[in-house]
Amino acid sequence: MSTQTKERPDTTTDESTDDDAPKFFHYVKKNKIAESAVMGTHVVALCGEVFPVTKSAKPGSPVCPACKEIYEGLRAGD
Repeated sequence: MSTQTKERPDTTTDESTDDDAPKFFHYVKKNKIAESAVMGTHVVALCGEVFPVTKSAKPGSPVCPACKEIYEGLRAGD
């Protein structure tokens, strides 16, 4: 019996850029945004990402593709 080693390509889950701006903005519950911004508590995005709110999205900001897909699926069910 022999063992094989599979090499995985380097991956990162870091979603920040060099200028400290996030790559994507996520969908989170509206009532948790202010609490997180003021108290520093973490929020859970629709995609499952957990983070403290530090920036607010501006119109045209990039949105997390997974959050967007989940959100659009929720809206279609109404």
